Amino acid sequence: MNKVYDLEQRAYLFAKNCRFFVKALPKSLSNIEDGRQLIRSSGSIGANYIEANEN
Repeated sequence: MNKVYDLEQRAYLFAKNCRFFVKALPKSLSNIEDGRQLIRSSGSIGANYIEANEN
């Protein structure tokens, strides 16, 4: 039986939720830098998944 995974949608929602989380953090230098990294890395999950499935 083939199981269908909605990884593209789940990756999108994860990135979206990460952005909401970063917006809720107190503004400090470390939170800003860590927040930027979290946003970049969470967005790349979906991009990497899509690229891997193009072949």
